[in-house]
Amino acid sequence: MIYHVMLEPWMRAENGVLKGGPIGIGMDAVTTSPTSKVSGSLEALGIIAFVHCYSRILIEIQDTIKAPPPPESKVMKLATSIGVAVTTFLYLLFGFMGYAALGDATPGNLLAGLGFYEPYWVVDIANVAIIVHLAVAYQVYCRPIYDFVERYAARRWPESSYVTREFHVLVLRSSYKLNLFRATWRTAFVVTTTVAAVLLPFFHDVVALVGALGFWPLCVYIPVEMYVTQKKVLRWSPLWVWLQILSLGCLFVCLAAMAASIVGIITIHKK
Repeated sequence: MIYHVMLEPWMRAENGVLKGGPIGIGMDAVTTSPTSKVSGSLEALGIIAFVHCYSRILIEIQDTIKAPPPPESKVMKLATSIGVAVTTFLYLLFGFMGYAALGDATPGNLLAGLGFYEPYWVVDIANVAIIVHLAVAYQVYCRPIYDFVERYAARRWPESSYVTREFHVLVLRSSYKLNLFRATWRTAFVVTTTVAAVLLPFFHDVVALVGALGFWPLCVYIPVEMYVTQKKVLRWSPLWVWLQILSLGCLFVCLAAMAASIVGIITIHKK
């Protein structure tokens, strides 16, 4: 219903055709059975979970905000509300527009799946935007992993100069600290993940799988348990029961999305 209300006037004014439908992809299109249609829907939930799985870096970002006024909790609450609202609106808008324009033939990757390269400047701008977005997001999302490994190595080998010693490097009259372990380990991590991503032929299935794996423990279970502990919510109180229902519901959805993603990976691998 939202799909038709938002896009039907625009699409009919543009080319007179509104492709797709409110029930999604038909049985005679990409999917061939109700089972595969359900699997595709669950896989889409995994991708949505991946898009909104930002709790793992929320505390990292909050630590960079200076103390009051105003307190960082209020700043992050406002930033989170605005960020989630804008992200949800843009993704829904792009998804609706792509489906309305292409219908059941909509590819998973609009840039690579349509096979068009004209006008070339539009494609180039889109690719540059993706590179900038992924380069920044990669650094932010990997920061907790970097910190965890480097702190563990420092505790495990405190006497190793390779792990703990820092060198001062002068670049353009500016001095920077260089740690050999940090430089080599981060480089190896980036190279490994990049090569693995290039070799994987099923992008969306992997994204859905990663989203399903990380969403419940990092974005639901841990925040819920932290809230229960901090607010001292009584066990079996209405609020506690509701939070547990929410957590279990998200767990079941993530498990279903994970299973659908694995099925999708196996299906593509057999082709």
